Amino acid sequence: MRWALNRLALAITSMVALAFLVPLAVVTRQLAQDRAFGDARQQASAMVAALAVDADPRLLTLAVASTAAGSQRRLAVHLPGLAPIGAAHADPDDVALAARYRRAVTTDAGTGVSYLSPTVIRDGRTAVIEVYVTRADMERGVWRAWLALGAVAVVLVLGSTLVADRLGGRIVRATRRLAGTARELGQGDLSARVVPEGPPELRDAAQAFNTMARDMRRLLAAERELAADLSHRLRTPLTALRLDADAMPPGPLGERMRQACDLLDEELEAIITGARRGAGDRAAESTDLVEVLADRLAFWSVLAEDQQRPWTVVGGDRPVTVPVSRGDLILAVDALLGNVFSHTPEGCGFEVSISDRALIVDDAGPGIADPAAAVRRGSSGAGSTGLGLDIVQRVAVAAGGRLEISRGPLGGARLAVVLSVPEPSGPRAQATVPRPSRPRGLFKKVRTPRRG
Repeated sequence: MRWALNRLALAITSMVALAFLVPLAVVTRQLAQDRAFGDARQQASAMVAALAVDADPRLLTLAVASTAAGSQRRLAVHLPGLAPIGAAHADPDDVALAARYRRAVTTDAGTGVSYLSPTVIRDGRTAVIEVYVTRADMERGVWRAWLALGAVAVVLVLGSTLVADRLGGRIVRATRRLAGTARELGQGDLSARVVPEGPPELRDAAQAFNTMARDMRRLLAAERELAADLSHRLRTPLTALRLDADAMPPGPLGERMRQACDLLDEELEAIITGARRGAGDRAAESTDLVEVLADRLAFWSVLAEDQQRPWTVVGGDRPVTVPVSRGDLILAVDALLGNVFSHTPEGCGFEVSISDRALIVDDAGPGIADPAAAVRRGSSGAGSTGLGLDIVQRVAVAAGGRLEISRGPLGGARLAVVLSVPEPSGPRAQATVPRPSRPRGLFKKVRTPRRG
């Protein structure tokens, strides 16, 4: 933007300078010619006075020699019927025409111009005084004047460009500060503000930006408090549910209900704490994906056993740290595993593969016909809320990766959360999901459920 303003100022001032320089150059040359012809008229007037005194050729020869033009062989007197006195340069025909019409004229004469001034002497005859003006005399001082005008024009153009650069620098600095503050706000710094500076339009934009940032911070704070309040309201029915679970007799069902109540209580506490902290405070958190996956598989394994679902875990022999909070990662893993239990019939198995490059869940169900619609928030073709895979995709993007949906080796859907891997190119992008190695760490090799 700064260079654009400089080029604009340079173009405008150059055109203005040319608009003045061309007429001034013409006027300067014309003034030099007028000065040269004025001097020629003065020389001719001196000889007119000499002719008025005496037209004797000998006296005229002395008079011509005594003048400055005569000493430079630029002055001649043409008397009727006699040879020219002095150095003649004009054509005799031009001299005769000037004598006939008795009017001063200028004619071209070689490398200069001859000024012919007719005058009437005592006997009524017409004599012609010729003053030769060279090209150098007509252009004396013109080049110096043109150079001076050019130097003045260059100084004016450079000066105006420098002033435009300073003004443009002020505008550019104000614009860059506004853009930088906008980027800080977009990265989660809700306290970012910009100092209004620059032209009135930029100051107004900065003030509008600060007002928008304040309103955004107030609205986000209100939404966080609302989320915390809503989560807190769920504690009352959760307390009643816990009392009912505690009243159940000992056994697998009662134990599972009590675990579910404990998990729900933890989730509510995490929601309340996370909502009040805000997204910016949670941005620096990181979590071990293997640990979270082991914990969530322990929870979902109970349901898999009830539904006679065989499942396998591949990988997990070393920690996989991702830059996502534990609560968000739990939501994503639960959404991936819950998708298997919600959209495949009982008895369909699944496989979970984990490595430092991807988390992959394959199932033996019918698959996903429209992957684009499956990740569209609120859109579901199976009667669910349509939020699960959207949550997975949001968490994957927050971790620097992406969610890929394709058909897996078990014949059903493959949901792959690719972690920090460059975007593949070409039509076979979904075929490039990395497969983890086969070693097992925290997980059993194969779990085959049995009914008791």
